[in-house]
Amino acid sequence: MNVKTVLILLVLALATIFALLCVLLTRERAPGTCQQRPPAREDMDGGQSLVFADLSPEEMVAVVRYLQGHLGVQLVDAWRAKPSDNCIASVDVQVPAKAEVLRFLDGGGARPPREALAVLYFGKQPEPNVTEYVVGPLPTPAYHRDVTVPKYGGKVPYHRRPVTAKEYVDINALIQRELQKAPSFLAACCDTDGTDLAILTTAPRGFKSGDRATWFVLFHNVAGTGYYLSPVGLEVLVDHGDLRVSRWQLLKIFYNGRYFPSMKGLEDAFVANLLEVIRIKRPQAETVLGSMRPQSPPGSPAPLQYEPQGPRYSVRDNRVTFQGWSITFGMNPNSGPRLFDIRFRGERIVYELSLQEALALYGSNCPGGMSTRYLDGSFGIGRFAYELVRGLDCPYTATYVDRHYLVESDTPKTNQNSLCIFEHDAALPLRRHFSDSWSLYYGGLRKNTLVIRAISTLINYDYIWDFMFHSSGTVEVRVHATGYISSSFLHGQSTNYGNRVGPHTLGTMHLHHMHYKVDLDVNGQLNSVETQDMGYEIEKDPWSMENTIERLHLRRGRLEREDEAAFPLQGPMPRYLSFASPKPNKWGHPRSYRIQISSSAGEHLPTSSSMERSISWGRYQLAVTRRKEEEPTSTSIYNQNDPWTPTVAFADFINNETITNEDLVAWISVGFLHVPHAEDVPNTVTVGNGVGFFLRPYNYFDEDPSVASPDGVYFSSEQDTGACEVNSLACLSPSATCAPHLPPFHYGGFLNL
Repeated sequence: MNVKTVLILLVLALATIFALLCVLLTRERAPGTCQQRPPAREDMDGGQSLVFADLSPEEMVAVVRYLQGHLGVQLVDAWRAKPSDNCIASVDVQVPAKAEVLRFLDGGGARPPREALAVLYFGKQPEPNVTEYVVGPLPTPAYHRDVTVPKYGGKVPYHRRPVTAKEYVDINALIQRELQKAPSFLAACCDTDGTDLAILTTAPRGFKSGDRATWFVLFHNVAGTGYYLSPVGLEVLVDHGDLRVSRWQLLKIFYNGRYFPSMKGLEDAFVANLLEVIRIKRPQAETVLGSMRPQSPPGSPAPLQYEPQGPRYSVRDNRVTFQGWSITFGMNPNSGPRLFDIRFRGERIVYELSLQEALALYGSNCPGGMSTRYLDGSFGIGRFAYELVRGLDCPYTATYVDRHYLVESDTPKTNQNSLCIFEHDAALPLRRHFSDSWSLYYGGLRKNTLVIRAISTLINYDYIWDFMFHSSGTVEVRVHATGYISSSFLHGQSTNYGNRVGPHTLGTMHLHHMHYKVDLDVNGQLNSVETQDMGYEIEKDPWSMENTIERLHLRRGRLEREDEAAFPLQGPMPRYLSFASPKPNKWGHPRSYRIQISSSAGEHLPTSSSMERSISWGRYQLAVTRRKEEEPTSTSIYNQNDPWTPTVAFADFINNETITNEDLVAWISVGFLHVPHAEDVPNTVTVGNGVGFFLRPYNYFDEDPSVASPDGVYFSSEQDTGACEVNSLACLSPSATCAPHLPPFHYGGFLNL
């Protein structure tokens, strides 16, 4: 080969490389494919959603300063207050009355005054009590009014107040002092001097109104692991009802199936060789039951969800909008997530959708386990919704929102990034059809959903609260339980109350029941409750009279009164139950929204129980009542420590009033029975442990509203399915080059404990 030929080939090769580079550079990213889209115009509401907004830290501080200067009593910061002190327990927003809000939102009325609800513990009074004040107007308070008596029918007795962190600290100190009276026993049973034992509260606290005596369960505590799976068999009953901490005392000691009057009595029995001791070595971090440290090194990265052109939803202040949806969101420090003014295509569907309570009711042959009925609202479902872990708790690119609260302190606290909002691709068609006869075509729509999520850690359990909004006009509410199971020491007939999950550990059976308030406004405030179900008619076959046919038919009904619309937890319920408007759709049917419950709740506490009325909402899987301002919640934070005389008893809401063409509320219970098993170690998994309900349009529209979704796909056999203008799925290749710029991972959830 001569030099001229070599040069020609070299030039051709360079030209080819240059041409390929040009193609690659021009095709690397199609013009405009990865540009961020501007926020949709639907996110503009003129700040109306702020009528529901949670308090800002500045507003909380203003309320605290006002109360300190206008009540005429000394207020001690709650984080250090003794039971005999006065203190501010909490400050939250006071949501205005619904009539005022609707006049403002819909009728052009004045914005309601912004107010706060302050809860105070008055221990330094002749008659100690809990008092609630409404304080306003914000941001510059000028008045307060006592709402306790109008709200509850009387003063709230002091013994009903939730236990504060300071009270737990003082109880822990008492228990530690008492443990030192049994050094030989502790060394033998538990390989400890007692100072490294973790102490877990139970609730409620006694047997009758006025009691404040709590069983505390002791566990081996290994740093970095969940102590809940390592009981040592020792439990103590502490009386902490006296206003003077010095008078608190241990009433009873339990160990390995036996009860003792004191730690000294337990020590004496051990020294006299009158006690059977189960010797447990202190667990090591590498072998402790329930360690969550990964047992395998990291593998290849998991699939990553992202938005090629940025989020398709818009968040402004406390309001999110997405493809026709508009939702106002917030967080009650006690009861948790709350949504308001939920609209679809501009029409209000739900005025309020809020979590009310989460109950965990246990069984065991140990006193702590058998007496436990946690009402998590009294601990703080919203308060303990901590920072979410980016990329695991929510998608990495989700929008994260801070939540502020003021509880047991004069200073506001912030749980950063504790609520997340994201669009979720369920990898499932919302609807689809492949036509293989007469004409050949495919049509479908991806199931993309807007999700609002928070996760609460309530001692051992973690609850994932999801609120999902579908392009079909459906609202889906779901809760998943995960975290650690609670456990008891394995002894005697323990397996009558659960399964053995460790050498000395019983996973104790329990119920998870959650309660929600759903104030539906379907095509207006005035709704009725309609039902549909199925039956069979046995009829002569009209074309063959000598034969019969079992014909399926629809049974329609209307529930006229509250008693008819209160469905027992384990009882039958119509398969279709809807809130119906008096106005029809195009086809003559009442515009309605159906309530569809997905739950496997366990049995409710027997009504003969002395504390059942405090959780009487749990009697019903669904109860519909007329909406009343004086019935804002189905329970109270004061019910936990006095369930025998509940401050709020939901059963009283149901008094057979008419529910035809009225402003109605649906109260929904969901839950499941959990019998822990070996696979609950280290943690309970979310798979199979999720329950919830749907609010589904039922003749509300004239057709499925998702036909207006921009994500629909349709092509026929006669079209070029690879063309972008025919099939949007053919355009995904350029979008795949739009990998997002991920922010550096950061987690500050441990900073505010």
